[in-house]
Amino acid sequence: MSNHWLHIYTEADITAYCHSRENEQRFWQTLAFLQPKDDLTQALRDAAQFGIKYVLVAINEDLGPRANCGRGGAHLGWQAFLQRFLNLPCNRFLTPDDVLLLGEVRCDDLQQQGADLDNRDPQQLAQLRELNGQLDERVSTVMKAIFDAGLAPIVIGGGHNNCFGLLQALSQSTQQACHAINFDPHADFRALEGRHSGNGFSYAHNQSYLSDYHVVGMHEQKNNHTIISALDNAGFSYASYQDILVRRTLTLTEACQIGLNRFAGQAPLGVEVDVDAISQMPVSAYTNCGFTVNDAEHFVHLAASQERARYLHLCEAAPEHHPQGVQQGISDAGQVLASLVCSYLQAAPKPGA
Repeated sequence: MSNHWLHIYTEADITAYCHSRENEQRFWQTLAFLQPKDDLTQALRDAAQFGIKYVLVAINEDLGPRANCGRGGAHLGWQAFLQRFLNLPCNRFLTPDDVLLLGEVRCDDLQQQGADLDNRDPQQLAQLRELNGQLDERVSTVMKAIFDAGLAPIVIGGGHNNCFGLLQALSQSTQQACHAINFDPHADFRALEGRHSGNGFSYAHNQSYLSDYHVVGMHEQKNNHTIISALDNAGFSYASYQDILVRRTLTLTEACQIGLNRFAGQAPLGVEVDVDAISQMPVSAYTNCGFTVNDAEHFVHLAASQERARYLHLCEAAPEHHPQGVQQGISDAGQVLASLVCSYLQAAPKPGA
């Protein structure tokens, strides 16, 4: 496969983020890299042969949230993640020597084309959604190469629109429809009205890439009647924020198991986290009515422990929307994103097991 839609990292790409300390090995010192000029398909297969299991990859865009009539800023999540994750210490609990730091899906040109578009103008909103459709193709192409090599992508940055490209790639790679479990106040099952961050799962279902879906923490006041009816009509399920944290009729573990027990052993599973489920997280859709970071880590642990789990997708972090400014946003978002990735790595079974 051509590397056209991918900027493959070398150590030079992360030097500015990396720090050292005497008598301490840090994550950045154990990660693997590819040679940028190598054929991607073969290089990923070779990496798998040498013991790599997981692949870190970025999607630095905010076209999807803006095409969903929301705010930008989700393009900075990856930078925040790298600053924290790369400098964590290796120890008996986690040493990521089976992780490949791949790089970024190329979307700078799409970001530039969409930079001045106003999502309040119907014609310009349509243009944003068209750009989002072009991004889908790039995401799917890169992710399919990763899945075809038997590796598990850990995808960070951008909007929740990118779940579509992930599910499309996973479905095409495995030649079967997928399951997904999503920690999110929004079901992202809006109408098929042009691609954006609010309809990735509905498009995936419509195109037969998604056969079962469960939302954990769906907020009863943040999803309209049409969305909830569409979930019902598709035979999909949810456990609401109100059931878990307000009425307390379900624990978080029970809310997750509703979907996981139904999914068990049937089809490849995507693990999705929209970090706007977390209270006071700097995100595209900020909330004070959400879950804790510990709750999100527990969700990731439970989902990643499933034998059929095939990827982790962490989306919507937008550091620039932190009340105390972008630098504090990068610090806070980075800490949360790194902790969620660590939860996944510690829990996840081997891809293809």
